Amino acid sequence: MKRRTFLGLFAAVACLLAFSAAHAADVAGAKNRMRERVPAVDRLKIAEIVGENNRGFLELRKSADAAGKAAVEAENQDRSVVFADAAARAGSTADAVGRAFARQIAAASASGVWIQREDGSWHKK
Repeated sequence: MKRRTFLGLFAAVACLLAFSAAHAADVAGAKNRMRERVPAVDRLKIAEIVGENNRGFLELRKSADAAGKAAVEAENQDRSVVFADAAARAGSTADAVGRAFARQIAAASASGVWIQREDGSWHKK
């Protein structure tokens, strides 16, 4: 009986550790892909195809080709992973982390980039 309990506990801990390692790798991968994607995202912003919304995600402002749409989808998916991880570590929500990220991005964005204000309106920085 004790052995069965021990094996069950050991299996649960092993699963938790495997999940934690996989999650950490997923977050690290998302951050790396985001860094690699910066030039493509910047080109989309300069072309006024996308803007930074007030929740920390890219939003299409004009029609984009397939590559542009794919870049926006991939970026937003990776941002979701990073926001969720940061929220879990901070005891917050992914939405709150995304909104804080949006404020940082808005402050650091170049002139001419579309930014969504807190009230939902858009303006060029």
